[in-house]
Amino acid sequence: MRRNSTRSRRRGLLHLGRYGEILSVFVKYGFGDFLAGLNIERYLSVPRKFVPRATSIRVQRKMSRWERVRCAIEELGPSFIKFGQFMSNRPDILPPELITELEHLQDNVAPMSAESLEKELLKGFDKPITEVFAYFDKTPIASASIAQVHRGRLPGGEEVAVKVRRPRIHHSVRTDIDIIYDFVSLLEKRYERVRALGLTQLVDEFQRTITKEMDFTVEAAHMERFRKDFRSEPSIYVPLVYMEHTSASVLVSEYVHGIKVSETKRLREAGIDPKDVARQGTHLILRQIFDNGFFHADPHPGNILVLFDGRICFLDFGAVGIIPPTLRHHLSVILYGVVKKDPSRIVRSLTQVSREGIASIERLEYDVTEFIEEYSLTMLRQVDVGEVLRRFAAMIMEHDLRVVPGFYLLLRALISLEGVGRRLDPDFSLTTELEPHVRRMMHEYPRIQYVPYEIYFTLLDFVTLLKDLPFETRNLIRLVKQGGIRIQFEHRGLEPLIAKSDQLVNKLVFAIVLAALIVGSSVVIHSGIPPIFYGIPIIGIAGFILATIIGFGLLFSIIRGRRV
Repeated sequence: MRRNSTRSRRRGLLHLGRYGEILSVFVKYGFGDFLAGLNIERYLSVPRKFVPRATSIRVQRKMSRWERVRCAIEELGPSFIKFGQFMSNRPDILPPELITELEHLQDNVAPMSAESLEKELLKGFDKPITEVFAYFDKTPIASASIAQVHRGRLPGGEEVAVKVRRPRIHHSVRTDIDIIYDFVSLLEKRYERVRALGLTQLVDEFQRTITKEMDFTVEAAHMERFRKDFRSEPSIYVPLVYMEHTSASVLVSEYVHGIKVSETKRLREAGIDPKDVARQGTHLILRQIFDNGFFHADPHPGNILVLFDGRICFLDFGAVGIIPPTLRHHLSVILYGVVKKDPSRIVRSLTQVSREGIASIERLEYDVTEFIEEYSLTMLRQVDVGEVLRRFAAMIMEHDLRVVPGFYLLLRALISLEGVGRRLDPDFSLTTELEPHVRRMMHEYPRIQYVPYEIYFTLLDFVTLLKDLPFETRNLIRLVKQGGIRIQFEHRGLEPLIAKSDQLVNKLVFAIVLAALIVGSSVVIHSGIPPIFYGIPIIGIAGFILATIIGFGLLFSIIRGRRV
């Protein structure tokens, strides 16, 4: 803790101005009393003058507490907005009302100046934009917190979208993440409940996520992966990336003409049925999840276009989710267990998915059973998947299960998917679309079909055990080498066995000595080493005599069964 405190003080001194801005915004929106109770200036060594008092600014009384949180985050800028959007994936930690507000966070900001734009483009291309584009529109078509997008045309006539990173965004994000770390550390220090949530690990994960999002070469790689995964799928279109013009700060991709998925009226005017779009888009995302394990993690309406020929085009590949094969299998088992009302099956899969042990299997099984029963009388088509997933995530948190981060990105993607689907088709049912994918996954892991339910899952458990056995064995050996496992034995009733072992070892030792004497004596006799008796070395003769005595003694001990 001393090291963390020293680091916090150092950050407090380096980021005094930003601390003052952040604290002023929170006070402005009515959180001054809360901040005063934390004693921030004492913990972070921030001068008292940088901590505004609660009465300094009047707050809008008509806004709810969670609306004020959202407004404060929006005013604090890119890093806090991204962190709020990131935390909206965690309904297991935050209350539903706050999740709703965080999902409405807007990061539209004023575009960068023309001078800054030109500097960033020059830095990204390492040459003037006139040598890269035949035409470039300096007025952005979209302006967000991390980057803005412009239209352009390459010398070959290709229309392109140019995504340009904002200047000094890395420094700004790094400063704000340092401050977020400090606030989280302070909350964990003062509140035991917060400490149990593992927020520091969440900030670590957020830092890794936003660092990747600010590197456009990573996003370009994501787009190329999607193009490869769906190269034979005619219903999806992934924009082409011009890798020769793409760098960490500039992404040049094909400009796609289409209709936003939320514009149902325009879709109908173009002769496209929104219901078909809902089913087709859902099918594509579920394929990403269950087949590829690599999916678009933010499929909100602004990131989905419908081309005029009916194909669906996803935009903004900065945020993707990765679901390993084992997790995909367990996810299918969990969903199938819900359909079959099998709580023990769900609990078993949750146990295998969790990175730590479960305190009470019986209590978890009871809660899962209760959870299933609440939805047992509801028609499958009428189930609100978003609400089910939120409650399921909350139950996971309540039992302190630690699952991989991709699980929560998956929950967010499915919730967003259901919202888009119902906007396009009021009768849309995500559970209906999910069922065939889940059934297919169950039968493909392994391909065991047409067997009774219990036998089927027993075989699956056996196959999973065999599949995981090499990894678990390697992990056990690694722990033994690192001293992580210590085994103590207590011997009982082994005295006769030990006595017999002693006899066997003694006889074996004598046999080895006997063989060595015979071989050595033979070598000495052939060497002619003096002294010599009748032309034979005396040492060799003595060796053979000794070997004869030992040999007869060993033979007699074996015959009589005595200890040597």
